[in-house]
Amino acid sequence: MQSKQHWERVYTTKPATGVSWYQEHAEQSLRLIQQTGVPHTGSIIDVGGGAATLVDDLLDEGHESVTVLDLSAAALDTAKARLGERARSVHWLEGDIVKVRLPEHAYDIWHDRAVFHFLIDEADRQAYVRQVLRSVKPQGHVIVATFAEDGPTQCSGLPVMRYSPTELHGQFGPAFSLLKQEREEHRTPSGTRQKFIYCYCRVAGEQSAA
Repeated sequence: MQSKQHWERVYTTKPATGVSWYQEHAEQSLRLIQQTGVPHTGSIIDVGGGAATLVDDLLDEGHESVTVLDLSAAALDTAKARLGERARSVHWLEGDIVKVRLPEHAYDIWHDRAVFHFLIDEADRQAYVRQVLRSVKPQGHVIVATFAEDGPTQCSGLPVMRYSPTELHGQFGPAFSLLKQEREEHRTPSGTRQKFIYCYCRVAGEQSAA
């Protein structure tokens, strides 16, 4: 995983609306979360959510148990400031997704847009999948979006992995049933077009994720 220093620098030198992955509304993510059928009392974790606006939309929709995890304290602070008093209803976690200790079988929905593709080391990808298996409830929902096979080869000055839906699902393995795959052409604040894929999976029953 890339250094915390890199991401702190990104979020202290650029406005949240200026980073390439910025979305005014994460419409595709929100729609997939709605399609899971998880009630508003269900628990959602937004991995790498940082300064992203998905948390705002989830609160607007009435979701009551939202966790936002990010490596950058500055990114989390940006979101907290934007939400104001509403930030108190969100659980904020600062940490590296491949190292942080998450509660066991705590989340009904795991959402990640644009973190997994930064994991260029196989050991980090394996650690990420173990985190999902440990912290998502059996039969829980996993929504992960990465750059598509025709997407960028770098982001924020860092190398990334690119995936087809089959390749992305393959990183997670047979414990995850692929229910849906979608594409997105994201336009960055500077006008560049980036190709993403979304994979929506369901975790199998009880798993051992020691």
